[in-house]
Amino acid sequence: GSARTCVLSHPSLALSAMALSMASTASPASFASRRGGAMGVRVRATAVEGAACVVARRRQTRLRVVAKDYPKPAQIANTDNYREGAALSQKFVDLKDLGTKKRVVIVGGGLSGLSCAKYLADAGHEPIVLEGRDVLGGKVSAWQDKDGDWIETGLHIFFGAYPNMMNLFKELNIEERLQWKEHAMTFAMAKYPGEFTKFNFPKGLPAPFNMAYAILSNDKMLTPVEKIQTGVPLVPMLLGGQDYIDAQDELSVAQWMTKNGMPESVRTELFIAMGKALDFIDSDKLSMTVILTAMNRFINETHGSKTAFLDGNQPARLCAPMAEHFTKLGGEVHVGTSLKKWIVNDVTGAVEGVELTSGEVIVGDHYVSAMAVDAFKLSIPEKWLADGNTKLFFMQLNELKGIPVINVHLWFNKKLKPYDGLVFSRSKLLSVYADMSECVKEYADAEKSMLELVFAPCSPIAGGKTNWIAKSNQEIVDATMVELERLFPLEIGPGSPDGVGAILRKHAVVKTPRSVYAAIPGRNKYRPSQSTPISNFTLAGDWTSQKFLGSMEGAVLAGKLAAEVVTDKAVYGASTKGLKKIMPDVIKEAATLTQKEPVGATEGESALTFGAGAVMTDVEEKELIVIDPEQMVAMDTRVTAPAR
Repeated sequence: GSARTCVLSHPSLALSAMALSMASTASPASFASRRGGAMGVRVRATAVEGAACVVARRRQTRLRVVAKDYPKPAQIANTDNYREGAALSQKFVDLKDLGTKKRVVIVGGGLSGLSCAKYLADAGHEPIVLEGRDVLGGKVSAWQDKDGDWIETGLHIFFGAYPNMMNLFKELNIEERLQWKEHAMTFAMAKYPGEFTKFNFPKGLPAPFNMAYAILSNDKMLTPVEKIQTGVPLVPMLLGGQDYIDAQDELSVAQWMTKNGMPESVRTELFIAMGKALDFIDSDKLSMTVILTAMNRFINETHGSKTAFLDGNQPARLCAPMAEHFTKLGGEVHVGTSLKKWIVNDVTGAVEGVELTSGEVIVGDHYVSAMAVDAFKLSIPEKWLADGNTKLFFMQLNELKGIPVINVHLWFNKKLKPYDGLVFSRSKLLSVYADMSECVKEYADAEKSMLELVFAPCSPIAGGKTNWIAKSNQEIVDATMVELERLFPLEIGPGSPDGVGAILRKHAVVKTPRSVYAAIPGRNKYRPSQSTPISNFTLAGDWTSQKFLGSMEGAVLAGKLAAEVVTDKAVYGASTKGLKKIMPDVIKEAATLTQKEPVGATEGESALTFGAGAVMTDVEEKELIVIDPEQMVAMDTRVTAPAR
């Protein structure tokens, strides 16, 4: 699901390469309503109509350049992680039609749910995807405004180090839809408004030396001494691998830096930007495992940090091909069908059906939740929380909560300084941004810019000083424009030649109050396995246990692993992965405490009910006050944006 900008990259990763270089030289149930069986046909028609609308919209927005102009980097498939992902994909094909064919009801039509359905269909099963909203994608969903312009839940970037995502594009035969950019990381210069610096990764130089070159050849952000002070503490990561990385989850980035003697300038120049891009959290709250996981992936992969944009909106260009794939193989996808509750057996706890808010009941052989963690916690049956054999597994989810984030869209009347790629803003309010009129073919415009910006951290929950979720859209836009005047002093605001500069034509502010799980210290041990103690119930979602954390890659991998659990049970009679160990503090808590009340609501009128993002109106704000009041509390005295 990972919906959210899933930036798992940064030039500071090259410091690892520098340090390494220095060290080396030194019987299926039918799908039917218990009320008569007509529901499947009716919803299928709705889904087909929705797909037709997508096709119509595609025709309205012509692509302007040829996708082959941005070829896939040659070395992306030449990594152990890519080969591992390909092997897992092949496993489903090899096991096709072995064992008992299952009808699998999947609740949640984000990337994880769609991934799960795709691979289940490859293995010969019948996936049935139920999505509460009228659009697929979850945290990568998008929709059109009244002018036909696309509004995206988040700014989503694809990386070469996304092995399962890269395999998925290949398997769907849509690799040409990825627009690969130059292999460089671009930063706004904090002390020099209007200026930018790049970390260029030279073509033809393999990892880890390309990262070493990129960081050592840039003299704008760190001194030679600071580079050494940053690189040396990373050597244990290179020597200890994943075990060392996992052990650092108890430390924040700030705590890890202090422990390892890194100068404060490294945090201000590099790690603050990294924390905000990786998980929308300030570096003093972010688990160091997140940073090290990214470093470990990119240090060994020549094109791991190379970025790509999808050539158009995510529902049509990525989600639709996934859905088309498994529906052609006999699966189904239904939008506008939201979960009310899981129907479970009073004795065994096994799932017997899914009741929708409409009152209809869907029955399958196996069930998968691919919902966001906050939404899923609201749906956990009381039986599972009361049963001594299952409550510990589900109580550990108390420790996982979604983090808020805001995605801002700004349309201008003229072109800003062009750059075809992602930019780290180095702003106190903004994380990363891109001019989508330059980066994405469907949004291409030679005359006017459209910026998409990630506003983070946007709340004290994420380490910010202001609860921007509770602010008005106009206040957020005003604050963003102040930051842009600093980034583009000669193009926006009074510093421009005409004293006015580019004029904002319109804007859209998408708030996601509970996005990816908050990767604060100590959370990884609570992320559950896809296997559960319920015999016919499996979990998906990027918040479940997998090595790519809260990202698009993590969402795809988690769905794939969930499909593996179901497939293994169908063939071998049991999952080959087993349950993840429950931590002692969860066991101790269970003996003395009752289940914590999760935030949210199982029924509502807006996307917020499903853990998604929306351009909030009075309806959404009133709903959020009821279902998640913490998000709407004014945490400071500011009522307007800074003076411009």
